[in-house]
Amino acid sequence: MDKLQTAPYQQQLLDMRATLLAQISAQRGGTVSRAEAAAEHFGHPEDSRAQVATEREIEFALGERETAELADIDAALARIEAGSYGLCTACGVVIPAARLDASPEAERCIACQEKAERAHPA
Repeated sequence: MDKLQTAPYQQQLLDMRATLLAQISAQRGGTVSRAEAAAEHFGHPEDSRAQVATEREIEFALGERETAELADIDAALARIEAGSYGLCTACGVVIPAARLDASPEAERCIACQEKAERAHPA
């Protein structure tokens, strides 16, 4: 894809990145680090240990998901800069525009994505 073709995807990815970073910041209480927010969130003595453990697991899972999503967006932006955006990173075929429209951070064609998901089920 040339710069003209990737420009709308790049803008969409930048918007997604900004939205995700704003969401992360809001969930953490602004400038508070995730560790500080978690300590404040889980520091209530009236909560049962099971409840605290469950909430902590959910909090960390969300953090991991946010980190993975941000990494996917950044990787797609890097592919745009490198000139390889829109090509499957596994097999090299062109990823259909419909797939990129639905998921601009997609790095693989549908066939390779399905193979990857079968090899590493969530």
